[in-house]
Amino acid sequence: MPIAERIRFFSLLADSAFREDDFTHEQIFGETYQEPFSAPEAAEYLEISLPTLRRYVQSGKLVPSCIVGRNQMFSAQTLRTFKRNRGN
Repeated sequence: MPIAERIRFFSLLADSAFREDDFTHEQIFGETYQEPFSAPEAAEYLEISLPTLRRYVQSGKLVPSCIVGRNQMFSAQTLRTFKRNRGN
């Protein structure tokens, strides 16, 4: 497909897929808002290394919301609170 047609095609596709100009946070992330974070995801969210996250858990500064097998899961609310308080 020539590049001009490709650009027109994807422009039309985008226009039909995103008719509303402004999406709310809830519309985009509503389903995943309460989903737990895995340890690597939590470390990335907190902008720390995975070993640092593990040290926070071992010292009791951060508590996983649940443990599935050997995997620690962290609630989004706990991570938000921890991140907010860590900045102080």
